[in-house]
Amino acid sequence: MSRPPIHPEQTVAGIAIDPQTLERVIPESKRPDGSVRKQIKIRPGFTPQEDVRRFRGTRQAQMDANALPKGHIVGWAPPPQSNASSANGKPMSKSAKKNAKRKEKREEEKKKTVVPDSWEDEEEESGVAKVTAVSETKVEGTSSAPAQTKAESKPANPSGPSGAPPKVDELSSKLEKLAVK
Repeated sequence: MSRPPIHPEQTVAGIAIDPQTLERVIPESKRPDGSVRKQIKIRPGFTPQEDVRRFRGTRQAQMDANALPKGHIVGWAPPPQSNASSANGKPMSKSAKKNAKRKEKREEEKKKTVVPDSWEDEEEESGVAKVTAVSETKVEGTSSAPAQTKAESKPANPSGPSGAPPKVDELSSKLEKLAVK
């Protein structure tokens, strides 16, 4: 449960809701001489004259809601503003120009980043690249003759004889073995 506010919202007449009892009260206050006024409870349903709003009919309230701001001309639209500098009427400073260029560059970089269709493909490719990098470092340290490892000898397309990836071929062969005849 949240704690009650230190200074609860008050109406124009000074009525607030007591956070402990949830009754409408006028909170205690200090007089100029330092003495304290007691908290006054307000009867349920009572509305003091200061809190009574001016009566507005439904049509009048609707007209007020749809009213245009003061000084607005009907049918006039402000001209479009292309730059922040044109809004101020001042040319951009050097640092503002640099910041604008940086911002444009960042936006272009965000547009250039391509989201892969399948994350699995990326993991497989990066795993092969890591293995080849490790094997190349070992080869350089041991001898000058190029040696092939499993990762380097793999074909570019890791497909089985049927053209499907090896995992699919393995699964299909296992399913054929399990099939009841």
